[in-house]
Amino acid sequence: MSFEANSSMRRAGFADRILRRGPLEAIATTIIAAGVVMLMQPFFLTLYSLSFATTLFGTVMFTIVSKVRE
Repeated sequence: MSFEANSSMRRAGFADRILRRGPLEAIATTIIAAGVVMLMQPFFLTLYSLSFATTLFGTVMFTIVSKVRE
C-alpha cells in the first residue's frame, strides 16, 4: 500500500506563486518609491511630469493588492 504525501495537495503553479499579496505589495511599493524618486530628481522634466501618475498608479495598485488573498 503506497501513500503519496502530496496526493491531496494541489501543486502551486507559477501564477499562484506570483499572484499573492507579498510579491504584489513589494512591486506596488517599488512603483511608489520610483514615483517619489522621479518627483525629487531635478534633471529631466519628463520624469517629473510622469511622477504623479506613477505614484498614483502604485498607490492604487497597493490598495487593490491589499484585498488579495494571502
